Amino acid sequence: HEQLLKMMEERMMDVEQKLRLVKRLLQDKVNQLKEQLSKNTKADAMVKDLYVENAQLLKALEATEQRQKSAERKNYLLEEKIANLNRIVRNLASPSFSP
Repeated sequence: HEQLLKMMEERMMDVEQKLRLVKRLLQDKVNQLKEQLSKNTKADAMVKDLYVENAQLLKALEATEQRQKSAERKNYLLEEKIANLNRIVRNLASPSFSP
């Protein structure tokens, strides 16, 4: 009977030791997951910041493209005016040089 009791005590000690080991492993895993959560939270914030910055850059790009198109239109109109003025000047100069 005592031998059985002693075996039971040894088994209990073994189980307790295994439980402590499992508890330590679980705590390590909890710490690892907390650290990963912290990293993920930071990464999520960075992604949100980049998303906002990207939206702002797209708006700036669109505005720049619109200004470029407007400048190109104005440039085209100015070139047309220059060509018309050159024609007018040639027409005005032409008769004055003829004998």
